[in-house]
Amino acid sequence: MAATASAGKENLETALFASERSPEIPESADVYGWLVGSWELEVLHYKAVDVSSLGFTGEVHFARALEGRAVQDVWIMPKRSDRTAQSAKTNNMYGTTLRVWDPGIQAWRITWINPVTGHREEQIGRRIGSDIVQVGARLDGTPTRWRFTEITPDSFHWIGESLNPDGQTWKLEGEFRAKRTHAR
Repeated sequence: MAATASAGKENLETALFASERSPEIPESADVYGWLVGSWELEVLHYKAVDVSSLGFTGEVHFARALEGRAVQDVWIMPKRSDRTAQSAKTNNMYGTTLRVWDPGIQAWRITWINPVTGHREEQIGRRIGSDIVQVGARLDGTPTRWRFTEITPDSFHWIGESLNPDGQTWKLEGEFRAKRTHAR
């Protein structure tokens, strides 16, 4: 049975992951390809709470997927080395984002799922100026905006917000600083 499980994993990895961007995606539209690799996260805000003094850390891993037409990731907090079976669901994330290029809208369709808490998001992502901005709405209709800012080859600042009921101001819900640990 172990051989079957091992073979299945190898086949999934081979079928899912890609080594390069699909030629169907213009190089100028490949706004997520630079993320491929592994990153360490410093957690500043989570669920709209300032947790910067608590020293929370996490990790995120990105890879090209689906013949290079997508970029998939896994966001983990606390990081795997700090997780236990008794980890509380609060301040706990082990989810995945699938970003798929849609040539019809010249943008990325994004789905985020965190099975730990049941959180799900649908967004559209594209480059705006020097940032990558993802906008969408939750199932309850609350507008959301997630941004990659201060982007360098080895770091980024990620900010997650929701629109206040006043429809005018954004509420900070999550904030991470990331540093690359492993390149592609």
